[in-house]
Amino acid sequence: MITSFAPAPGAAPRSRMLAAQTSMEFRLLLRNGEQVGLTMVIPLLLLFFFNLPLLYSLNNPRRIDFVVPSIVALAVMSAAFTGLAIGTGFERKYSVLKRLGATALPRSVLIGGKTLAVLLIEAVQIVFVCALGFVLAWHPHGDPLLALVLVALGTAAFGGLGLLVAGTLRAEVTLAAANLIWLILLFAGGIAIPLTRYPDSAREVLQYLPSAALSDGLHQVLQDGRGVPIRALLTLLAWAAVALPAAARWFRWE
Repeated sequence: MITSFAPAPGAAPRSRMLAAQTSMEFRLLLRNGEQVGLTMVIPLLLLFFFNLPLLYSLNNPRRIDFVVPSIVALAVMSAAFTGLAIGTGFERKYSVLKRLGATALPRSVLIGGKTLAVLLIEAVQIVFVCALGFVLAWHPHGDPLLALVLVALGTAAFGGLGLLVAGTLRAEVTLAAANLIWLILLFAGGIAIPLTRYPDSAREVLQYLPSAALSDGLHQVLQDGRGVPIRALLTLLAWAAVALPAAARWFRWE
């Protein structure tokens, strides 16, 4: 048997690059204190404070059933959009992505790795949110697999939007835009305020926001115990189908 030490240049298979990039992105997210605070601590605090009336009054004993799906939607939006956009934007500013762009790593693998890393973070988030929900007497209904499909589609949609913003705007602009959009989607997207509180004309438009689709779908499944939320799934699928290819097409390394 003859052993050859001749170099064999060439890029690794995309599957191996994707796994390595996902692992690296996940570790970086866990090491970032600000990211952990945004994606984990804040949703848990909001879950507690939004449910305070339950702790002091029995007038609305099932308030928690609305709050938990809302916080899950908020956690997905915080991790997949705001946190991802801000983190990636500053990676561009400090030339981290420029150095990655000099390697054989394709844009699609970078975007896929970041999106999958966010999914892993969200899995940890959802475990903590649901655990605190059960402590506060939450009783979920419906098929949990449907909720997971909604979370996956919501992550794809918000992740694509976050990377599109981070890959086309300057870091400082991304920071301001991501926080502003987060606030708008929080209050206009059915998370903090139910869409039923808005006039019919406004509700007809707001229900097609990604946050509204995710929040409404999770409420239908986990709060009301309904079947497949067709409109919510199709809305999130449409946002993901537009945002992810747009991010891959216009994402700039520097």
